[in-house]
Amino acid sequence: MSETTLKARPEAPGFDFDKGPAAMTAVLFVIVGIAIAQAVDLHQAVLYGLGGLLGISLYHASFGFTGGWRRFSVEKRGRAMRAQLLMIGVAAAAFIPMLALGNPLGDPIVGAVAPVGTSVLVGAFMFGLGMQLGGGCGSGTLFTVGGGSSRMLLTLVFFIIGAVIGTAHLPMWLELPALPPMSLGRELGVGGGLAVTFGGLALVALITVIVEKRAHGSLEATPKAPRAGLARLFHGPWPLVWTGLLLAGLNIATLLIAGHPWSITFGFGLWGAKIAQVIGIPVETWEFWNWAGPAKALGNSVLEDNTSVMNFGIVIGAAFAAALAGKFAPKVSVPMASLLAAAVGGILMGYGARLAFGCNIGAFFSGIASGSVHGWLWFVLAFAGSWVGIALRPAFGLDGFRK
Repeated sequence: MSETTLKARPEAPGFDFDKGPAAMTAVLFVIVGIAIAQAVDLHQAVLYGLGGLLGISLYHASFGFTGGWRRFSVEKRGRAMRAQLLMIGVAAAAFIPMLALGNPLGDPIVGAVAPVGTSVLVGAFMFGLGMQLGGGCGSGTLFTVGGGSSRMLLTLVFFIIGAVIGTAHLPMWLELPALPPMSLGRELGVGGGLAVTFGGLALVALITVIVEKRAHGSLEATPKAPRAGLARLFHGPWPLVWTGLLLAGLNIATLLIAGHPWSITFGFGLWGAKIAQVIGIPVETWEFWNWAGPAKALGNSVLEDNTSVMNFGIVIGAAFAAALAGKFAPKVSVPMASLLAAAVGGILMGYGARLAFGCNIGAFFSGIASGSVHGWLWFVLAFAGSWVGIALRPAFGLDGFRK
């Protein structure tokens, strides 16, 4: 969930929306989709469309990780975290068997499986700390930028800068002690991999239930929505659980269409590297950008990068959703200390995500769903970093553990 609350006019139970912004974002979405289809192919345009659906879903449910983790840490309320865990479990139920097949629809697919080592330990902790200062995770930054948040735009700029710096340093970090990539599905078989994954997710969910009941006596009830039917569909808020299931389905579709699960932060590093080239920084000489995959992406148009086009779709899709909800481009005053936190948080998230082979989406959601052990390590260290980040927020004039 984003740091900046997207404020709007007082809500009424009917259906009303910002007609001008809604029309402009709808036209923009179609134009960009056509441009991608012509510049690359229809397959790439479909991925862009999936990104649009992700952006709409994320925005209307305010489905982010930052706010959910902070709310559990501070208020001992775990409803958002349990929705995230359910989402990962549903995706894992499809990912692990499909990855064992290798090519369920004829084309090869790969999971988000990465080495388990020092870079993940350090990077995940940095990311968790950074997302509490920056006010959004990888996905949260994109959908709130789409909604018009100026503070989160600053976070995104420094997220990109941090990601580029991370590409310069990653080879050095990979020389430190590490274990090879480990997949639960491959090591334990499909049944064993699913059992361990479901068991781990259920254990974390149980912990949130115990903590919440001890603190409050009962679990928090789902708030009553101010709207129903089509008005709720277009204005939100969407139910967290149903949105989590939808996001799981969209990630499964991404795996089948793109050949890999949903990810976000590689696109940030690529955008930054291309900008760096324009201003004369020879990133093409760096070791990372000479590896096969990054070198190919750097040499091609960003429209040929799956992650980038999905990111574009998320931003424009969220902008369209914000316009439908009557919340596009709010006028907010952001204190300088908060802007500084956004910049610091962005740098930490970008650098940390590169070291940890992904963010809350690529490493946590897609990683654990793929059966990757590194996804679990990422979760533990990122949550620890998030805890420290919450404690540091008051230094920037933000709410922390203090009531």
